[in-house]
Amino acid sequence: MATGLKQRPWLAALLNRRMLICIFTGFASGLPLYLLLNLVPAWLKTEGLSLKAIGAFALIQFPYAWKFLWAPLLDRYGILPWLGRRRSWMLVAQIGLIAAIAWLGQLNPKENLSLVIGLTTALAFLSATQDIALDAFRREILPDAELGLGNAIHVNAYRVAGLVPGSLSLILADHLPWGLVFLITAAFMLPGLLMTLSVAEPQAAEGSPRTLRAAVVEPFAEFFNRHGLRPALLALAFIFFYKLGDSLCTALATPFYLDMGYSKTEIGLIAKNAGLWPAVIGGIAGGAWMLKLGINRALWLFGVVQVVSILGFVWLAWLGPAKLASLTGGLDWFFVWLSGFIPVTPPPDAARLAALAIVISGEALGVGLGTTAFVAFMARATHPAYTATQLALFTSLMAIPRTFINASAGWLVDALGWTHFFWLCFALAFPGMLLLFKVAPWNGATGENQGLPASS
Repeated sequence: MATGLKQRPWLAALLNRRMLICIFTGFASGLPLYLLLNLVPAWLKTEGLSLKAIGAFALIQFPYAWKFLWAPLLDRYGILPWLGRRRSWMLVAQIGLIAAIAWLGQLNPKENLSLVIGLTTALAFLSATQDIALDAFRREILPDAELGLGNAIHVNAYRVAGLVPGSLSLILADHLPWGLVFLITAAFMLPGLLMTLSVAEPQAAEGSPRTLRAAVVEPFAEFFNRHGLRPALLALAFIFFYKLGDSLCTALATPFYLDMGYSKTEIGLIAKNAGLWPAVIGGIAGGAWMLKLGINRALWLFGVVQVVSILGFVWLAWLGPAKLASLTGGLDWFFVWLSGFIPVTPPPDAARLAALAIVISGEALGVGLGTTAFVAFMARATHPAYTATQLALFTSLMAIPRTFINASAGWLVDALGWTHFFWLCFALAFPGMLLLFKVAPWNGATGENQGLPASS
């Protein structure tokens, strides 16, 4: 057995305690974001808000794009000294998230719209703060050799967490009042909170910047000095553009499925079954492949899958609700394939549901693989002394399209229609891929002389 593990380094890495922790960090990080992306839009739509208003709600996610502004505080101070810097911020953010999610469902969006906006903004702020601490914590417990696999598992758990607000909660919403649905959803934050109380503070987190000025200025100065101005700017541009197309594509995914004639229960069931396995299998396989491929080549290969997955939305929009309703046969094979994983009997409208399953599974595989390599790439670029602030800067740039550009999705759909909107998303996926020539060349083995070299 020991010999087998030596022959399979990916298996030895997969079975260590750090990978288990990555499951909990991913789940705790993903649940509040997917609540804002999937459950809140569905809630607002069923409560009668317009598509434009729902699209504009993406603006409340602005803390994800600006979290680098307060990340130095998390690098400099620990608010609960007996827990350490990372764990204290993780715990406080998680308690706040549980309270905010539970409270949100007790409100009526039409009668308390201002309070809903304020509370969802606070939820986004707490979620972004938790992400700063979790990202730094994860980077500090993972050696460089395990960044690919560890982040693959984190991203997998992140996406699995999305099945709670994106699947389970939607199914429950057809049978329970929204207030109870949000309470149940909030309870899924408890495993992350228990993880925070159970783990030890990373040794790398024990030394903090000596002054707040050092925590604010030095991370940015170190990044630009280490890489040079032009390579650093190219790297930041890449971080902005790499997921722009798929992020905009999924900004209104749930309202899009509803417009295609699917019920909340159908969306929830398909998302749970067709979205889970491609994300889990693809993410774990992607992390294992990165041990051989390296992060650079993974960005290329997984990025292609990510771009192609957008075409599934183009296809579904081209079919439209009328063609989908009249589909017969042809796609029943999908349920035959699905039955290999879970017991499932093809329903009478199997072809119509299979069309949705193909799109959701393609999106889960493409975005999951792309994000796995992307997060590992950003983690590799950090300096150990400034983990929280530098990772917050990178992930903030990654969040800008989701926050500000996605807010225009409702207007773009109204102006272009769903089909042309998704073609636009497909086109917007290419600038990030082209920047790979500069920041992560195919034959670049370790990142040296690239926009984001490995940290030392």
